[in-house]
Amino acid sequence: HRRAGAALKRRFRFSTILRLASAFLFTLILVILGAWIVSPEVRYLVKAGVEEARILLGRKPIVEVAADPATDAATRAKLSLVLAARDFAADSLGLAAGETFTTYSRVRRDTLVLVLSASRYDRLAQKLWNYPIVGRVPYKGYFNFEQAMKEARRLEQTGMDTYIRPSAAFSTLGWFNDPLLSTVVGGDSVDLAATVIHEILHNTLFLPSQVDFNESLANFVGYRGAEAFFRGRGDGRNADRAAARWRDELRLGRFYAELVGRLEQLYAPGIAGPALREERQRIFRLARSELGGPVARALETVDGRALAERPINNAVVIAQRLYRTQLDRFDQVLSWNRGDVKATIAAVRQAVAGGGDPWSAMTDLARSAASSPAAAPPRRRAR
Repeated sequence: HRRAGAALKRRFRFSTILRLASAFLFTLILVILGAWIVSPEVRYLVKAGVEEARILLGRKPIVEVAADPATDAATRAKLSLVLAARDFAADSLGLAAGETFTTYSRVRRDTLVLVLSASRYDRLAQKLWNYPIVGRVPYKGYFNFEQAMKEARRLEQTGMDTYIRPSAAFSTLGWFNDPLLSTVVGGDSVDLAATVIHEILHNTLFLPSQVDFNESLANFVGYRGAEAFFRGRGDGRNADRAAARWRDELRLGRFYAELVGRLEQLYAPGIAGPALREERQRIFRLARSELGGPVARALETVDGRALAERPINNAVVIAQRLYRTQLDRFDQVLSWNRGDVKATIAAVRQAVAGGGDPWSAMTDLARSAASSPAAAPPRRRAR
């Protein structure tokens, strides 16, 4: 009887827990459904979560995919390169690679997501979206391409400039073990290695609501890291190509910085109406002419003429600048550290650790690098 009573009590406790859990789950479902009906953003986040779950559920260890006889030789070589690049990022650059890019996930299409950016028509004022953890972000990714187009049309109807671009990869900032996606493998060896290092940098350092700093730093670490990676492997051809690709990023960074300056001069007096529209178009026509002419002739690895054929507006300019803001600052610190990418990353991390504006910290760091090239990087006080 005592055993039976104890069993009954256990069943009662289990039943009670089950009922409480069921009630909690039911309440949670009602809350989510209510938010789904009321909030488009909740619907967007849930759909994005479903797509991310599909990617994660489809993961396979890269070593298994590479060993599969059905995997072609070219893909096998790319997979081997990815594993080597992630090991380099962890061991030689000190980045938090974790289990990122140790698995592979096949995507059902060539483009993973479409990324939407938007800006005011009459000024360089980017639209921001708020997300958990990452903070305010000046773009929005869509797995549903029709939704991206629909939202762009809606924003354009309010008088905003929009820009939609494809993206083959993204980072969950270390919250999940991001797989290598089939959409990335098609790139050349330099861009593939740079992408791996770029995304792993995001796992290591990501400042909420500081997208231009995060992406510009990752751009720098990606290509400078790829150059060091290939040189360490004795692959001079790809190392030289990575260096040339970075020089192109610097050139494009200067071009878009100058274009931003012209546009800010235009918008500052508060010109409106047909005069603003006409002058805007003149500036954008000139920019496209420069891209297809002198800029294209200076570029080594990027097709400037192809860039010149694309539409350009405020949203395009802002999106291009996100990855190319003050890139020379990072190179100054790299020179200060005698070309040591790992030491440069450590110096930047230390400089921004105190909070505040990361670009102000970079200005201080670059100024110190310019004035005392032989000195050790200064410590920045926490704010």
